[in-house]
Amino acid sequence: MDTLTLLYTITAALFGLVFGSFFNVVGIRVVKKESIAYPPSHCVHCNHELKALDLIPVLSYLGLRGACRYCRAKISPIYPIGELLTAVAFAITTWQIGPSLELIVGLVFVSILMICSIADSRYRIIPDVVVFSGMGVAFLLRIWIHPLPFWNYVAAFFVGGGLLYLIALSSIFILKKEGMGGGDIKLFAYIGLIAGIKLTLFTLFAASLLGTIYGLVQMRVKSSREDQGIPFGPFIAAGAFISYFWGEPVINWYLSLIHFN
Repeated sequence: MDTLTLLYTITAALFGLVFGSFFNVVGIRVVKKESIAYPPSHCVHCNHELKALDLIPVLSYLGLRGACRYCRAKISPIYPIGELLTAVAFAITTWQIGPSLELIVGLVFVSILMICSIADSRYRIIPDVVVFSGMGVAFLLRIWIHPLPFWNYVAAFFVGGGLLYLIALSSIFILKKEGMGGGDIKLFAYIGLIAGIKLTLFTLFAASLLGTIYGLVQMRVKSSREDQGIPFGPFIAAGAFISYFWGEPVINWYLSLIHFN
C-alpha cells in the first residue's frame, strides 16, 4: 500500500467513526419513529443530554467504562461496535476501490448495510425508509456509474428480491413458519442494484453460510432455550460486503477448479 492510499484509508476510517455514531442514531431512532435530529443525543435511561466529551466515538465508551456519566446505567456495546465496524468498512472500501467514482457507490452501499444491520440486530426490523432511500440513491448512481451494463443491475434488483420472496413463500408452505422477513427481501433487492446479478447470487450463498455457522455455534453455546430466531440482516450485510469486494475472485477460483477437473 503506497503512502497516498494509506492516507486515504486512514482518513476514511476516521470519517467512518463519525458516521458510525450517526448510523447508530439512524438505525435506532428510525425504527422507533423518532426524529434523527431532535432531541439531541441523550442517555436513554436518565434522559440527560450528552455533552461533546460523551460523544467521542469509541473513546467515550471506553473512558466511561460502558456506563452513563450521569446515572451510571450501562450503555449498550452496540454503539461502539457500530462505530468500529463502520470505520473498518469505510477503510476497506476506500483501500479496495481507491479514488474513483465507484468509491461513491461503495461508501453509500456499506452505509445502508450498516444502518440496516444496527436496526435488525437491536429490534429485528429493517426499516423501509432506509432501504427505499438506499434503492433510490443506488438506482440514480448506477445510471451514472455502472461497470456492468445498466440492465444487469436492474435485473439483479428483481432477481435478488424475487429469490428471497420465493424462499420466504417456500418456508411458509413447507415449514409452516416465516423464514424470511419482508425487510430481508427488500434489502436483497437493494443489493442487486449495487452488485449485479452474479454477485447478488454469491451474496445469498455467503450470507446463508455465515448465518448457518452462527446458528450452529449458538446452538452449542446456548442449551435448550426457546428458539427466538436469528436476525438475518447482519449476515446479509456481511455477505454483501464480502461479495462486493471478493466475490468475483472467489467465483473465478471456484470455476477454475471445475475447469481443471
